[in-house]
Formats: sequence, structure tokens, C-alpha cells
Amino acid sequence: MKSIDIQYYAILREKSGLSHETLQTSASTATQLYQELQKRFGFSLPINVVKVAINNEFAAWNTEIRPGDKVAFIPPVAGG
Repeated sequence: MKSIDIQYYAILREKSGLSHETLQTSASTATQLYQELQKRFGFSLPINVVKVAINNEFAAWNTEIRPGDKVAFIPPVAGG
């Protein structure tokens, strides 16, 4: 298990009830981490519409997650 910091934005913040948290996880990639969070919080947004950033840089979903990483999940934002 590794400890990582997670930031939630927009609808993901609303669904989780959190803006951020430190989480113990065995996920090895951003994809696995998002799938874990989908089960935990009931996130319905598919992975192809959410962006992931690791340590303040946009990243690919297959990027390895390491202990101490800062991970942000950024859903699409609509405006008018």
C-alpha cells in the first residue's frame, strides 16, 4: 500500500464530498486508482472524459502512481 494525495474537482468533489484526501491504495496506475474511487464514491463519469494530473502535470491513464504522488482528477467543465 502507498499513501497518495488526491484532489477532486467539480462533480467529483460533489459526489465524494471531499476537495482532497490522503489515501492508502494498492493501485499501481491512474486507471486503477480511478476505478477504485468509482466503486467507493459511485463516480459515473467514464475515464475517457476525465483528465488526470500527477504532480501538477497532465498524465496518461497508464502512468505509474508512486508513494507521495499528488493526483488530481479533472472532469469536463461546462459553462455558458
